[in-house]
Amino acid sequence: MSVDTLWSPMDLSAPPVIRLSQARLSYPTPDGEIEVLSGIDLSVSPGEIVAVTGPSGSGKSSLIAVIGGLEPLSGGQARVLETDMTAETERGRTLLRRRDIGIVFQAYHLVPSMTALQNAALPLTLAGDPDAQAKAERMLERVGLGHRLTHRPSALSGGEQQRVAVARAFVAAPRLVLADEPTGNLDQRTGETVIRTMFDLARGSGTALLLVTHDPALADRCDRTLVIEGGRVVT
Repeated sequence: MSVDTLWSPMDLSAPPVIRLSQARLSYPTPDGEIEVLSGIDLSVSPGEIVAVTGPSGSGKSSLIAVIGGLEPLSGGQARVLETDMTAETERGRTLLRRRDIGIVFQAYHLVPSMTALQNAALPLTLAGDPDAQAKAERMLERVGLGHRLTHRPSALSGGEQQRVAVARAFVAAPRLVLADEPTGNLDQRTGETVIRTMFDLARGSGTALLLVTHDPALADRCDRTLVIEGGRVVT
């Protein structure tokens, strides 16, 4: 067991932050319907760090999209932070993401015209938080980028851009963070820095973290691992 898993603030008595029941996702094509998720059952506790692994095209990213309210289910039920995502409006899902869900993508998805500080502050700025800039500055300092506040993404390395994305995901003190291959575009050393930053933030705040990865060593550092193949949970 690594140092990352020696302590976990999981509260098993609290309601799950994620509960999927027979969740299905399919897309129509000229050749018929393609099912991407085929009856997924999943429960994640507050503060738990869960790895999602499996071969490419198995449905891992689609699972993140469903939980984050970015894709509506074709069948089954998804409850996220006590919210029925299958019944919630698009506006309601957007507000839930802004308030309580952070998302880290493989490709960073920073706004090119904004500084690191403005990018990190974006969720709070959109929510109308008057302290957005100050909170974002403190979060960037926590991820080791206090000296890069005024730099735009083009002036940052890949690892620095991803740390800005991590700061943006955690800045609003979310109860859940979803990370889709957050180190996929980074070298091993830089990726380790990003992962340690994410783990430290999640452990320190009791935030649940669902982490998609192809790296078995990284999955072993999580509280448990969910393996998906062909749109189904196999272990």
